[in-house]
Amino acid sequence: MSGLISKMFGGGKGKNKAPTPQEAIQKLRETEEMLEKKQAFLEKKIDQEVGTAKKNAAKNKRAALQALKRKKRYEKQLQQIDGTLSTIEFQREALENASTNTEVLNVMGNAAKALKAAHQNMDVDKVHDLMDDVAEQQEIANEISEAISNPVGFGQDADEDDLMAELEELEQEELDQKLLDVGPMVDNLPAVPSEPVPVAAAKSKPQHDDDELKELEAWAS
Repeated sequence: MSGLISKMFGGGKGKNKAPTPQEAIQKLRETEEMLEKKQAFLEKKIDQEVGTAKKNAAKNKRAALQALKRKKRYEKQLQQIDGTLSTIEFQREALENASTNTEVLNVMGNAAKALKAAHQNMDVDKVHDLMDDVAEQQEIANEISEAISNPVGFGQDADEDDLMAELEELEQEELDQKLLDVGPMVDNLPAVPSEPVPVAAAKSKPQHDDDELKELEAWAS
């Protein structure tokens, strides 16, 4: 087993270079697969020896005892393989964690170098000076914008009262013009007729009303 481990990790004469974590992890996985196959083989052999012992227990005790001895030997080998697999698994996990930590540290180191290169010779005082320059230039830009948006000498000095009076005069002229544009009023009343209007004939009083009146006078007398 020691020879296998030595060979697995590149041991031997003339080989002083240590394998990388990835190479060691790969070798450990290959060894695990090999031992698992051996484990399955031993379990199968144990089952066979148990069958042989049961078969010869009554008629051939010697053969049955030999089968049990081989079973015990296989079980001992299987127990050793179980322990070896546990050790290899533990070592593989440790190597995987170490490899992950190494990768993380390498990435963090590269990031720190990149950050340092980005900052170069900058310090806090230089940053404050730069921000002051930016603020000063922004203030100058605002002053220039205000000066351009409020030009002097381009009709901005006119009296507001004079402008209002002129506006009222223009409104009055517009109103007068609208009144002059209105035409003569049209007489829409109907003409008076020249002939006399016939008077409607008076309605004749019904005969039955006179009879009722005479009858009422007769009762009164």
